[in-house]
This record gives sequence, structure tokens and C-alpha cells, in this order.
Amino acid sequence: MTAQKKLKMGMVGGGPGAFIGAIHRNAALMDGLIELTAGAFSSNPEKSRQAGEELMLDPSRVYSSYTEMIEKELDLPESERIDIISIVTPNNVHFDPTKKALESGFHVVLDKPMTLTYEEAQELYKIIQKSDKLFCLTHTYTGYPMVKQMKQMIAQGAIGEIRKVYVEYPQGWLYKLLEHENNKQAEWRTDPARNGKAGCFGDIGTHAFNLAEYVTGIKVAKICADLDIKVEGRPIDDDGAVLMRFENNASGILTASQIDAGCENNLKIRVYGDKGGLEWQQEDNNSLIVRWPGKPAEIYRAGTGYLGSLANENTRTPAGHPEGYIEAFANIYRNFARCIYALRKGEEPKTEWRDFPGAEDGIRGMAFIEHVLASSASEQKWTPFVVKY
Repeated sequence: MTAQKKLKMGMVGGGPGAFIGAIHRNAALMDGLIELTAGAFSSNPEKSRQAGEELMLDPSRVYSSYTEMIEKELDLPESERIDIISIVTPNNVHFDPTKKALESGFHVVLDKPMTLTYEEAQELYKIIQKSDKLFCLTHTYTGYPMVKQMKQMIAQGAIGEIRKVYVEYPQGWLYKLLEHENNKQAEWRTDPARNGKAGCFGDIGTHAFNLAEYVTGIKVAKICADLDIKVEGRPIDDDGAVLMRFENNASGILTASQIDAGCENNLKIRVYGDKGGLEWQQEDNNSLIVRWPGKPAEIYRAGTGYLGSLANENTRTPAGHPEGYIEAFANIYRNFARCIYALRKGEEPKTEWRDFPGAEDGIRGMAFIEHVLASSASEQKWTPFVVKY
């Protein structure tokens, strides 16, 4: 039996000064299924070369643009060229490299949100559906073991019919005009030309929305939104709240803010059914609180033998050994890689491996942004949630 070779990955973006590129690289390499082989790490060729040197890549596989990388990799023998392209650029450079990569026969991992605009998302969705390559969108928080446990318990009816969902994502890092202080992350995330029409809600609001639909398995049917700009001089939202009504008539409240001074990154979700409730938060991500009427709450912990298959499949260490943000990313990359291996062998991937975000999550995230902005600008407020494919 021939041993499987590591999947070769090329990266677009993630050069000097970038935050998320290193996270993706560490996550992708964690399980030994993927190796970083090539990259176009910056739109500045010198910065791309510098990044390649720091990562000790073959200089001939470090490119000045993603177009050059795709063209030159295709010139290589199939056994040598990259298999996956990971795209970790600002939102305005999501659509074109993803389109080119898929149409050139590469699997794609894309940092969220899917695109700069809803119209781009609609076009890209169609391209993904036509492609025989796999597409993954890194909604990181779906990779946590206890989030997966929450999803599986709800799907199995552990807390009954879902009635109420609370999801909140407080950050405080944009409590002042950091974009005027030479802060690279703040500059592009508050720039509509690079980030899109929504600021806070395009960045972290989409994560909260995705998490609500992921764990419940129920889609949002309509919303009522109120977005705001709290820091004077900022062109796009930095704070807001959304009322949600799900398809099963459950009600929900979503809040997201980047001006909650002193807050770090404590994404939190609570889901209540007619039998009990579940609570998870990122700052204690190895725990899941299970609440029952009339008796004490229970605390489920990652790495323990009583968890379900989704959590166990995405846990690396025994109980008491914390796994966090990078491991959640790594779970997404590992599941993605396992599905590619299965595809190559003509086998059906395990259900647990297929549990990573994709095109449907991407277009619904962009539709969420569009509907939130429309609702916030409207006096009528309640806006039907309709996804146009």
C-alpha cells in the first residue's frame, strides 16, 4: 500500500505585519497532513519574498502575485504542484483569487467573510457549486470541541424544541480611532473599500450569526437590526444589536460590539429549549454548561469519555489540557484535508470530517450583512431573511 503524501498548500496573503496568516499556517500544519510549499504573501513583491525567506520556502515557489502563483504552479507536474490555496487577505481580495483557484483546479480555504459584497458571494457560490474541488470558509468557532458537542446535543433533542437563542460577541479594541494611529488591522477593518459595507457586523457579527445557525441547526427567517457608529469619524458600524426569528419560530438576540472598552474576545452563546439549556463561551472554551429545570446545572468538559462523536473527533488532548483558538482552526483544516484524501481515494468521508463551514455558510453570512444593513436603515425594521443564490 502506497503511503499518502502530505497535501501541498500555497498561501495568498499573510505576509509581514499580518495577524491571521500565521494562525492559518500553524493550524494547517498542526496534524501533519498539510505542508506549506508556496505563497504570494503580499501585493508587494519584496514583502512576499521576505515572508518566503522567513518561512524558509524554496525561493522559486514564492511569488509576487496570486495570479503568478496559480499560473506557475499549473506549469509544474501534478505531483509537485500545490493542492490547496489558503486565502488570508482583506475582504476585497477574497473573490478573485478564490475564483481563479477553483477554476484552475485547486481546493480552497478562505478566511471569512466570503467576499466584499453580496453580489460577489452570489457569483462565487455558483462557481463553487460547479467545481469538483472542495471549498472551506474558516468560521473558526465551529471548530471548538464543546461547540460541536453543543450542536450534537441539540440535534439529538437533549434540550428539546429550541425556543430562545442569545449570542454575543463583545470586543473593545476599537474603542478609539486606532485607524488614525498607523494600526494596520484597524485601517483595513474600518475601511469600506477593503472590509465591505459593514464594519463590526461584517467582521465579528457574521461569526455570531454563523454560530447561532450552526449550533441550533435552524436557519434565521427574519431579523430586526439596529447598528451604530459610536466612535466619531469612523465610516462604518462599530456596535449593534439584532433581534432574530428562526424558522421554527424560536426568538434570538445577537449583539456585537468593538467598542466595549476593556473587553477582549469573549464570544458567548446560550440556547434554551423546552427541556433545558446549553451555554458556551470562548474564554472558557473547554466547558459546556448544561442547565435543567429543577436540578443543579452540569458542566461537560472537553477530552472526557462521555462526549459525543463530533467533540471526540475534534479533540487532541486528554481532559484538563486546554485546547484553544489555533486548535479550533486546526480542526477545520484537518477535517478539510481528510475529506480531500477521501475524495482522492473515491471514498465517502466520515460525517464528522464533513463538519466544516462552506459555501452555504458563506453566502448566508453575506446575506446577513445585507439584511442587517437594510433593516437598520429602515423604519419598518423587521426584514425577511431571503438568500438569493
